[in-house]
Amino acid sequence: MKKIGIDDLDDWMGPASVKRPVGSALDAEQLAMNYYELAPGESFAFGYHAHDDQEELFYVLDGTATFETADGDVTVEAGEVIRFAPGEFQQGRNNTDDRVRALAVGAPGDSTDVTILKDCAACDDRTTQRIEPTEDGDELVTICVDCGAETGRFD
Repeated sequence: MKKIGIDDLDDWMGPASVKRPVGSALDAEQLAMNYYELAPGESFAFGYHAHDDQEELFYVLDGTATFETADGDVTVEAGEVIRFAPGEFQQGRNNTDDRVRALAVGAPGDSTDVTILKDCAACDDRTTQRIEPTEDGDELVTICVDCGAETGRFD
């Protein structure tokens, strides 16, 4: 058994104000679990994405999250849970003026096979992306795989 406090965990760099690696802090082997806090306009993910080998669940604790999906936007309010199957594209955002707090769970936990799509101004299209740290390591950037343009910067 292992027990932790969410507030005792360090934040990870990314598109959310707060992302704390609950599962890895608890040495979870079969699933990933992250705690998020999204300020207005922030997102859970670096872009519209799908994990080819992982299902994801998002439990909204406070606020309202809006998920872009292939079937259109889906609103998830406090006390509700949404599930995405492996290979199902989605991106959750906070489109409100209030903060969103949520837990995200994914299984298997060691998934690395993810496709990220993001708008690239240089290509004038939504393109496949990769994530890289900046030279100083203080931020992460999304890079268009097609043209090499930087499409986003996250600390």
